[in-house]
Amino acid sequence: MADGTQRPGTPSRWQGIQDHLQFGWSRRLPMMLQTEAAECGLACLAMIASYHGHDIDLAGLRRRFSTSLKGATLGCVMRMAGQLGFTCRPLKLDLDEVRKLHTPCVLHWDFNHFVVLKRVTRKGVVIHDPARGIRTLGCNEASGHFTGVALELTPRGNFSPISERQSVSLRALTGRVRGLLPAMMQVLLLALALEAFALAGPFYLQWVLDQVLVSADRDLLNLLGLGFIGIAIFSAQVTAARSWAVTWLSATLSVQWASNLFSHLMRLSLGWYEKRHVGDVMSRFGSIQTIQKTLTVQFMGSLLDGLMSVITLVVMALYSGWLTLLVVGVFALYGIARYAFFNPLRSANEEQIVHAARQQSELLESIRGAMPVKLANKQEERLSRYANVTVSATNCDIAIQRLGIAFTLCNQLMFGLGRVALIWIAARQALSNDFSAGMLIAFIAYADLFTTRSAGLIDKWVDFRMLKLHAERVADIALTAPEEVAETIWTGALPEACIELCNVSFRYADGEPWILKDCSLRIEAGQSLALIGHSGCGKSTLGKVLLGLLQPTHGEVRFGGVDIRKLGLDTYRQWVGAVMQDDQLFAGSIEDNISFFDPEATPAKVGCAARTAAIHDDIMAMPMGYQSLVGDMGSTLSGGQKQRVILARALYRAPRLLVLDEATSHLDIERERQVNSFVRELNVTRLMIAHRPETIAAANEVAVMSQGMVNFVGRSMRG
Repeated sequence: MADGTQRPGTPSRWQGIQDHLQFGWSRRLPMMLQTEAAECGLACLAMIASYHGHDIDLAGLRRRFSTSLKGATLGCVMRMAGQLGFTCRPLKLDLDEVRKLHTPCVLHWDFNHFVVLKRVTRKGVVIHDPARGIRTLGCNEASGHFTGVALELTPRGNFSPISERQSVSLRALTGRVRGLLPAMMQVLLLALALEAFALAGPFYLQWVLDQVLVSADRDLLNLLGLGFIGIAIFSAQVTAARSWAVTWLSATLSVQWASNLFSHLMRLSLGWYEKRHVGDVMSRFGSIQTIQKTLTVQFMGSLLDGLMSVITLVVMALYSGWLTLLVVGVFALYGIARYAFFNPLRSANEEQIVHAARQQSELLESIRGAMPVKLANKQEERLSRYANVTVSATNCDIAIQRLGIAFTLCNQLMFGLGRVALIWIAARQALSNDFSAGMLIAFIAYADLFTTRSAGLIDKWVDFRMLKLHAERVADIALTAPEEVAETIWTGALPEACIELCNVSFRYADGEPWILKDCSLRIEAGQSLALIGHSGCGKSTLGKVLLGLLQPTHGEVRFGGVDIRKLGLDTYRQWVGAVMQDDQLFAGSIEDNISFFDPEATPAKVGCAARTAAIHDDIMAMPMGYQSLVGDMGSTLSGGQKQRVILARALYRAPRLLVLDEATSHLDIERERQVNSFVRELNVTRLMIAHRPETIAAANEVAVMSQGMVNFVGRSMRG
């Protein structure tokens, strides 16, 4: 990159001409917040691509280009931009030269981040930060972040806009929901009955004023009173019935939608989880509640508000056309104001959701890391990090409240002045005998009803537009393709328990170094292989590829001579047990964790797995034995006990293939030998990723991994 950079004073060909071209309406630079932990470069590219005419979102770019947890270098961003039809111009410059850049462009930020420069002002810069949102920084503050590297992106002469935006449908987000239409129709019918009662209310006032009081007709008054008492009682009953129907509908949809989404979440690939913070995933999952509430409550309300607005408008027009125009005019002003506030409010809400998710991630991380925080005496540092994200989230809340206050001010001013004008004009018509007193009261009541319902209709329209924000967040889960499964269930003969890698290559993203490169390996049925090599050479990655957790970029993984993708990952994993470096236990008893909450687990089967893993004696020494609780992620157990419980969990499945990644690293030498001896007697095919001599000696063969390949295979020194 350094060799190809220019100074901003040396413009590229045609740039001077392009800067003076005008193409009508000014283009808008969208704000896109990154979803994955290290996709700031992709987010910046998505914003600039959209600015120049590509109809593409971040999810579309993610499907087109793969990125890893290490993020993207400037070279990677340039390569991706080139494939989208841009000419890239990397630059080295000082902050005072930034104003010469052709915006929008990419700035390198804090040596580990990318942002988009929107414009330069007299006091500083305006940037679109994929991690924090739109920011305005002074020159001094920007100087502390800007690294002196920028990237200008200019459409080529043959630039052709592309469309790669996946539409988000309700069915795709929530899955199939049974009983939705009948339940919604029931709620709608009950709500219509309530609206009919609401329309009758103003007539009661008009008849009392114009008929009863004028003629002193007590019988009519009694009749009207009894009639509307009956209406009030019936209305209360219908209200209760509707509330119960809405409660039932909301609860039913909440359970079904959450279950459908969770089911899909559990079927996503391991890489999807590795690229996201836990707090962000929880926030996205929580957005389903907002969608459910909006659709079950506000959708019906919007239909009724629209219907009532039309009906009350017709009724008002029958009273007075001019007064009706006045009410409609005030409503139109309200709609214009609501529309003007929509985009700022949407951006503020999006930033608030993202910062709240980061706040939650920071809290979860600090709770899980309480022990190292205490040992390093870093409580204040963690507090500072949490306070910073809390301040960012609070500032977003303040921005939303500020917009709300400004809109409320406009709202009250418009409707307040409109009501004063309405009463003044209507009263003058009453003085001219064009209106009776009852008609005046009834018209004002209908005007209030129209104003409330029409404003509610616009508010719900805004809520539905805002719903797209939550839909896009849920779509990151719902529209992500799950792990590949076989089209048909494997019905062939039980494959031989030999495992092999056939010319397998793997890397986490395009442009990244190869972790595995043309790697071939075969372990015969019942044999064991110890895979050794220096830390970071790709041993654990090879294990994950072998288990089907990561899909090879090239090559095949075969079990019994059959590609595991043809077997189907679900079928293949029924025959596989594994203990990985970052394996976890779940809240529950030791028996629950060994059986992985198998409802048909038997004490004999659980005990057999525990004895093979050399954990039975430890369990029986506990007061509650196999019913002892493991705590949060195994917090009540020692590291060695936790490893052996996880090993017992893998053995409980009676696997035909066992993958052990540093499975005994926390055990003492004698216990490690005991575990290896017990496992060796199982006659199961084993791949053992290890560094310790005792585990290596327990294998039939040893493979040395280096530079992404298995360079040497030899006999174990076990004697």
